[in-house]
Amino acid sequence: MDLKFNNSRKYVSITVPSKTQTMSPHIKSVDDIVVLGINLSRFNKLTQFFICVAGVFVFYLIYGYLQELIFSMEGFKSYGWYLTLVQFAFYSIFGLIELQLIQDKRRRIPGKTYMIIAFLTVGTMGLSNTSLGYLNYPTQVIFKCCKLIPVMLGGVLIQGKRYNVVDVSAAVCMSLGLIWFTLADSTTAPNFNLTGVILISLALCADAVIGNVQEKAMKLHNASNSEMVLYSYSIGFVYILLGLTCTSGLGPAVTFCSKNPIQTYGYAFLFSLTGYFGISFVLALIKIFGALVAVTVTTGRKAMTIVLSFIFFAKPFTFQYVWSGFLVVLGIFLNVYSKNMDKIRLPSLYDLINKMVETRTSRTLAQTVYTAK
Repeated sequence: MDLKFNNSRKYVSITVPSKTQTMSPHIKSVDDIVVLGINLSRFNKLTQFFICVAGVFVFYLIYGYLQELIFSMEGFKSYGWYLTLVQFAFYSIFGLIELQLIQDKRRRIPGKTYMIIAFLTVGTMGLSNTSLGYLNYPTQVIFKCCKLIPVMLGGVLIQGKRYNVVDVSAAVCMSLGLIWFTLADSTTAPNFNLTGVILISLALCADAVIGNVQEKAMKLHNASNSEMVLYSYSIGFVYILLGLTCTSGLGPAVTFCSKNPIQTYGYAFLFSLTGYFGISFVLALIKIFGALVAVTVTTGRKAMTIVLSFIFFAKPFTFQYVWSGFLVVLGIFLNVYSKNMDKIRLPSLYDLINKMVETRTSRTLAQTVYTAK
């Protein structure tokens, strides 16, 4: 908006920018939300939700299967960072193609914000991929379900926040579930390594931050999903390339993958394609419904991934996985309930006892009336 003052005539000229001009990040425009050519803005909220959930489950379940398939190849476990580099390259290409298909190609989010988001994305996906060289796949996934723990620790240590009993109970359930699941993995998996736990824990910390940062940036600047994917992953690609070059990890990875192009680059392409489609629906969930709903949906998808992992890939199994998984699911439910206590009201113990007493009293009265007749 331009303001022009003229001293001689004393008038003010106000110019409103057109849609093709750069808008202030604080001005909210009503742009269509398009995911993979589907204009979600034409549907009601419930239909939008089901479309996004279906997209997340379908594409990320295939993504998880391909990820475990790649790391099950002999000799590949040490090249997790190179897989992330290839994945980021494909994501950048996909994002560029999608961005060319929309009319508004402007970058709305500042470059400094993208550098932060790219760093967090590299930490989340790079450390997560690398941890599969040391951990059982279900253990990695169960860790990724527990974002609440680093979020609460950061809130207490950095911001001095105080949490209610439900939040603390959720964190305790998740922590106990993680400990139990990890102990079960350490006894059943012959290749268990504590390094994998450290890597996935660091990935979890970055993952706990990135959803809120993406939500704030996309809503503040009204950015599209394709813009977010293109810039965050292309900058992240540069980060990883510099890291692999400095640590001399690029040459051996290229040599290994060139010997097995179908099992590496071929699977990596499909792995990246399904991951890109999946993240497009996740970003749509974040933009429409917020980070909490997106985390809840992706957590449900991860639970399904664990079940499919035991079905499709042979691995040791113990019922400790089941009980510890239930503890984590209970923690997730308590977390969702805590954030929606005004919408979800669970009956208290006092209410349940009163209801039982009233039911018994009504039955007794009914029997008395019947006997009197």
